[in-house]
Amino acid sequence: MTGSRVSEKTSGIRDVAALAGVSPTTVSHVLNQTPHTRVSEETAARVRAAAEELGYRPNRLARGLRTQASDMIGLLTEEIATTPHAGRIILGAQEEASRRNLTLAIINSELHPDPEMDESQIQAFLDRQADGIIYATVYHDVIEAPENLLMRPAALIGARDTAGSIPAVLPDERGGAASVVDMLVARGHRRIGFAASADDVPATRGRLQGYLDGMARAGLSTDGLIVEGGSDARGGYRATLALLEREPTAVFCYNDRMAMGAYRAAADRGLQIPSDLSVVGFDDQAPLPESLFPALTTVALPHYEMGAWAVAALADLIQGTRDGQPRAADPEVLECPLIERDSVAPPRRRAAA
Repeated sequence: MTGSRVSEKTSGIRDVAALAGVSPTTVSHVLNQTPHTRVSEETAARVRAAAEELGYRPNRLARGLRTQASDMIGLLTEEIATTPHAGRIILGAQEEASRRNLTLAIINSELHPDPEMDESQIQAFLDRQADGIIYATVYHDVIEAPENLLMRPAALIGARDTAGSIPAVLPDERGGAASVVDMLVARGHRRIGFAASADDVPATRGRLQGYLDGMARAGLSTDGLIVEGGSDARGGYRATLALLEREPTAVFCYNDRMAMGAYRAAADRGLQIPSDLSVVGFDDQAPLPESLFPALTTVALPHYEMGAWAVAALADLIQGTRDGQPRAADPEVLECPLIERDSVAPPRRRAAA
């Protein structure tokens, strides 16, 4: 009977301290991730192992009452929760939050909502005592941060704020596009067409500039090799048909949906991919690239990494471990990796530049 009572007894912080051979204060610092404390990693690992063995978890409610911290951060998305991109952003944010013992709450907003709606949704996080807020946008943009967003530490995904006061993370669209041209040139292509988007958004400008960078670096002409279209399959189809009149050996599309239209255009002209025409997309928007035949070579946006970066940056701000917030003029820019599949091959002919 006595043994049963001991096994069912709830372990406390002193039990963890005794098992780890440290003071209760050290246990508190380690498990609550108290900033500006000096605990060696060896000691911290011993404390965590002891807590795990005893099944001990810190009382977050009591800690919150003492510190006015909720250990919750808010993620306000701009319609990304209903797009294929959202899953990776949310997963990256969620896993980084878990690593830092934080709870992630999500509110899905409308695309480009009016300022009043933004403020009300941010207020919902403030009312719930969120320690910080992340704002994620669909299109890379410069936003006017609502006043109440600045009442807590904040971070931006896919955007910069006009005041330059909020840490931001962006994908390197320009570098990703340039890497496509570099790869095609290495495969022997000299006439590389670009099916550009007609949408006036930063991603359009970044990807076009990356294409121009790569072509200039290789000493290749772009005359007649840039055609704009809608950023969907229909737009890609029409843009590619126009490009095929200029006899490119490869077509680089603004996004994967336009690349899907490029496949149809090539088929209508009796061309085989990749033996007659190489095609490359951008976004790696699952499941599209691997659903096409042959599977589409494309560039991936670092959604998971951006979500994780934003949570890490926000947590550091909350804990006061940053020397200062990055300015909007120099946001964190993450690499967009090239994902090579089966839609690229050396050209049958090497046309003059």
